[in-house]
Amino acid sequence: MWDNPRLLNAAASLLAGVAAAILLFLALQLLLRSPLFPLREITVLGRLAHTGREDVERAARHGVSGNFFATDLAAVREALEDLPWVRRVQVRRVWPDRLEVALEEHTALARWGDAGLVNTHGERFAAQSAEKLPVFAGPAGAEGEVARRYRRFTELLAPLGGAPERVIQTQRLAWQLRLAGGLNLELGRDSADQPVERRLARFVAAYPQTLARIQRRPHLESWTVDLRYPNGFALRIPELKG
Repeated sequence: MWDNPRLLNAAASLLAGVAAAILLFLALQLLLRSPLFPLREITVLGRLAHTGREDVERAARHGVSGNFFATDLAAVREALEDLPWVRRVQVRRVWPDRLEVALEEHTALARWGDAGLVNTHGERFAAQSAEKLPVFAGPAGAEGEVARRYRRFTELLAPLGGAPERVIQTQRLAWQLRLAGGLNLELGRDSADQPVERRLARFVAAYPQTLARIQRRPHLESWTVDLRYPNGFALRIPELKG
């Protein structure tokens, strides 16, 4: 080997590469631990309606460890996304000593039963709101579908002047609505020839010549319209029994 110039040159190159890698690693460690590059500022971008900037800065600081170079941006992002109203976060370094945080908050569309809210993307999140919101309910994982149907039901009910105040998908995938005036609608399940939207549209079209003409409606919240019939609907009024 010692009398083979080619092998000697290859060994020398390998040793030089290893030495360079070690020096680079040591320099990187020194850079990550150096007090010469402190993180001094966190800038919050975006309009915040439900999350205080102090809360954002406190959560971001909680996720910060090390100097400008050592801070784990993923840890900062996760700390911020733990805030109740925060939906999405982007974090980036801004030379020489600043983090820039861009937040997207949830926009509440409805309540999900008695636990949490649903945003306009059909995503459930854990937060509190004093705002008057419709109520959704359904099987686990159905938030997106219930939100989508709510928008469609609202479009169909527009001629009656109101959106549903309650939308329920049962465990059997049947749909139930409660209108703002208190009337309950049983839409049933979707079928190939009778989708629930068609049943609701038929009810809206018939409403002016039917229920709208009933003068005395003192207990409307107990009335239920059953739309599960192929060519019409039935009205159940409990106080008329007996």
